[in-house]
Amino acid sequence: MATRKPDAAGSSASPAAHPAADSAADPAVSAADRAGEERRRRNLHDDLPAGCSPVLRVVPMPADANQHGDIFGGWIMAQVDIAGGVTAAIRARGRVATVAVNSFVFREPVIIGDRVSFYAEVIRVGRTSITVNVEVFAERNPAEREVVKVTEATLTYVATDTQRRPRLVDPAG
Repeated sequence: MATRKPDAAGSSASPAAHPAADSAADPAVSAADRAGEERRRRNLHDDLPAGCSPVLRVVPMPADANQHGDIFGGWIMAQVDIAGGVTAAIRARGRVATVAVNSFVFREPVIIGDRVSFYAEVIRVGRTSITVNVEVFAERNPAEREVVKVTEATLTYVATDTQRRPRLVDPAG
């Protein structure tokens, strides 16, 4: 259930104050119509991870899709690696290289025109390595906005020096 946000005056609107609230009691209004109204009332990013910003946000194009209109898994994997690499490089304070894809799960297809957001966080720091978790969400159908978690992955990067050899990662960050 969505939490109500205070309006500009600082008060939370009650359900009865919104015209869609009356539709809940109206048997002529279908559940799908009520759900559609709820989606339209939501803030643009209510269904995306709270309290963080995406590392990367991309809209895939027809050249990124197969003959059925689904985005190639390899395209998604490349974007996940970019998002994870950016996050690892910030933590390493320098160059990193991907050394392992620990897990990769495609939960839902990504479709041409989806707005795809990649959220990444460091979950482990070793002597020379940094493990990053990446979650991917697709925002689709602007008229009836829907947010779907499409992919999640865990990747490990190694910090490298100018000679591309492993180097120590500062444990303090």
